Amino acid sequence: MADYVTLDRMTLSTGKRARLYRLLYQHGPANGTAMFLPIDQGMEHGPVDFFANPESKDPEFQLRLALEGGYSGIVFQIGLAEKYMHRYAGRVPLILKLNGKTTIPSDAQAFSPLNATVADAVRLGADAVGYTVYVGSPAQDRDFLQFMSVRQEAEAAGMPVIVWAYPRGEAIEAKGGRDSLYAVDYAARIACELGADVVKLNEPKLDNLAELPKPYNTLAEDEAAALRRVVESAGRTLVLFSGGSKLGDEDLLRKAHLCMEAGATGLIFGRNMWQRPWEEALAMTARIKSEVMARYSRPLA
Repeated sequence: MADYVTLDRMTLSTGKRARLYRLLYQHGPANGTAMFLPIDQGMEHGPVDFFANPESKDPEFQLRLALEGGYSGIVFQIGLAEKYMHRYAGRVPLILKLNGKTTIPSDAQAFSPLNATVADAVRLGADAVGYTVYVGSPAQDRDFLQFMSVRQEAEAAGMPVIVWAYPRGEAIEAKGGRDSLYAVDYAARIACELGADVVKLNEPKLDNLAELPKPYNTLAEDEAAALRRVVESAGRTLVLFSGGSKLGDEDLLRKAHLCMEAGATGLIFGRNMWQRPWEEALAMTARIKSEVMARYSRPLA
């Protein structure tokens, strides 16, 4: 198994360490790994993602799943957090997403504006905040400056920052695309360089190596080696891998094993979980916890 990062290997303020400890060792698998349930897709993709499971349109579905399934936390935008978290406060950890955008404009100059603050996260009892950085977008100069203010506020509040590091824009598309090994590896490094405590990444695709910049176009790595490369590029930043679009059961379990074996701290699977009917979603949650997460504990030194 690849090397992995724990809280003891990070330089964290007491507040950040305490909050991350709760997420990693007191909720979810509670063995130093994490399973997060994101429900920011209503803003990012629109209601279309709820068609597969109409029950999931009501955030109570995801909150019940997070509680009964034993997730490490749920990811909400500000409106859902204020409207739905009250009954679950303290029982389901909150990650408050601070920025977001829709899919209506083109991604050619992707930028995700702030719609909430670190102060909102503190007020709502969140254990972390989330921020999307669009690596490679022509708007990344504004993005980096906006993130700097979030990072400074989070540091002052002792609030961990999870960065959604998403390659976007025409320059990225010209170099192999947003999910290429080059793009995802670069995004992992950018998150570390910008000061993220945790980074959320997509699994890199390996079907277009010839289109990538040198020397990526010469790499002969399998899926496991590519995942390890990305985790290493994130340095002393905890890595979460995204589930993306819904996968079949065995494909999802295989992906989960590969990501954790590569040294990731956890998984952030949204549609792969809540697009399923209730009993199926609960059963798949249990399988991931027992068959995957239980095998990859991350004990503190």
